[in-house]
Amino acid sequence: MREHISGQYDNELGTIRAHLTEMAGLVERQLEHAGTALLQQAPEHADAVIRIDADVNRLEVVIDDLCSHIIVRRQPTASDLRFIMVTLKAITDLERIGDECSRIAKMATDLASRERVRERFTEFDDMTAGVTGMLRDALHAFFRVDTESAADVIARDKGVDRSYKAVMARLIPKMEQEPEAIRALLDLVWCARSLERIGDHAKNIAEYVIYLGHGQDIRHQPLETKQREAQNEPRSS
Repeated sequence: MREHISGQYDNELGTIRAHLTEMAGLVERQLEHAGTALLQQAPEHADAVIRIDADVNRLEVVIDDLCSHIIVRRQPTASDLRFIMVTLKAITDLERIGDECSRIAKMATDLASRERVRERFTEFDDMTAGVTGMLRDALHAFFRVDTESAADVIARDKGVDRSYKAVMARLIPKMEQEPEAIRALLDLVWCARSLERIGDHAKNIAEYVIYLGHGQDIRHQPLETKQREAQNEPRSS
């Protein structure tokens, strides 16, 4: 009987991992489509972001229910409990990334329907590439429990923040210089804000990796502390 119960428990954990992997892949696709929709003003990519969002939301609910079931019924060990707790946090960040991608997709669709802004803002290329790489590497670190790679992702968030500040410094004066384009410029402002938030959510996922590997909550700690903790020996329990 104990072996049967143990087998069921392992299957439940495996199901959570499988659903989490699926959800992560869908959100990565959303971000890829959202970036293309914004940079190339391609409405078909914006439509793809919106279509995927329903599956992301569904998986968040499914994973949440599975994790809650294990906590209540299985009394997981310390390491399994850490995995379940960070999974619950990670799916919230993934769902919010999906929401930000949908927001970018809607803004990109609006931009495509209007007269283009005369100036090209290359900072969006940097931000899109930056947050896409952060999310990809944060998820890889999560599934491998690679704390050093996670610390690298956390450090890269500062580059995204610099690009955000740079594009905002150009967009705000443009609103005064080109009042006829103010709606399009406002759309770009919201896109920049969404990209910056996606970087924050990817950083959150990377921070969960360090908690998963070492049992140490390093949120709100200086970057040097996070990097030092990432290099410590992982906990076995």
